[in-house]
Amino acid sequence: MLRRRHLPAPLVVAVLLAVLPIAVTFGIIVGSVGISFADTWRILAHQVVPGAVEPTWSVAHERIVLTARLPRVLLAAVVGAGLAMVGAVLQTLVRNPLADPLLLGVSSGATFGAVLVTIAGITVLGMYSVPLAAFLGALAALLIVYTLARSGGRLTTIRLILSGVVVAQVLSAAASLVIIMSSEPHAAKQVMRWTLGGLGGTTWDMLTLPLITVLVVLVLLGAQAGALNVFQLGDEMATGIGLSADRFRALVFVLTSLATGVLVAVSGPIGFVGLMMPHIARLLVGSDHRRVLPVATLLGAVFLVLADLAARTLASPEEIPVGILTSLCGAPFFLWLMRRDARKG
Repeated sequence: MLRRRHLPAPLVVAVLLAVLPIAVTFGIIVGSVGISFADTWRILAHQVVPGAVEPTWSVAHERIVLTARLPRVLLAAVVGAGLAMVGAVLQTLVRNPLADPLLLGVSSGATFGAVLVTIAGITVLGMYSVPLAAFLGALAALLIVYTLARSGGRLTTIRLILSGVVVAQVLSAAASLVIIMSSEPHAAKQVMRWTLGGLGGTTWDMLTLPLITVLVVLVLLGAQAGALNVFQLGDEMATGIGLSADRFRALVFVLTSLATGVLVAVSGPIGFVGLMMPHIARLLVGSDHRRVLPVATLLGAVFLVLADLAARTLASPEEIPVGILTSLCGAPFFLWLMRRDARKG
């Protein structure tokens, strides 16, 4: 059998690092009010180095770029990067190519926690109340799914997916029930739209926590890339080299749940990014996590920036929740993966 040839990882990373600013730029310049490529970069340059360029653009254009579009586009990049990173790690951790934060119920758990705190008006920790609730919900959902799927001592693809679907449905129904029973119709309507997954209304304050979380989790998981490579071969192999499988799995569960919870808190549940991007990364650079993690992360950032751009423009002046578009892309991809695995089986 011929071995699949992969591209050099540094080349792929370099290309994606070049493509990402281009995608971000298009995300800024395209919209109901068109802004030229030159003006966009002049405005940004003026903010980075005041006085570097003469401000010949209108105040309205500057506000659109800096207040409305730039924070939204950057948040899309952060959320896409984080979801792709989480998906890549979860697929290895449960040794299942169909694993995804949405399919495993992790996003639904985070959504339920966030909805519960939002509707109840719990603000004990201020701006961190919703992310903390989303993290706890994501972690609880992941542990429940994993426990259900391992009943009988063996983790199979069908059992994992079925457990994830059941838990996701139960938690989604619970979140909907909380929204319906809310005595605050305005809050309920806002939360209901948020549950479809979207980035509308993004502000600079919403960007800091997700960015720090994704960077920290990426560094921590990147430091465990070698252990993740061993984990692909099974718990026995990991134990054979002195790695505690249960302890390592618990650590990664906490990190992935933390990232998912924080991301869902600011964007709502956006599905299939964590399913598609890791597989595309492996097709490009192979299965070594030292290459997969950075490539999948950059792919996720580029993909969600472009998906959000499409969500804002396809039905203009109306806006499509970006979660709907990612699901329309992800569902055929999911079916293709199932058929591919069935042929291999």
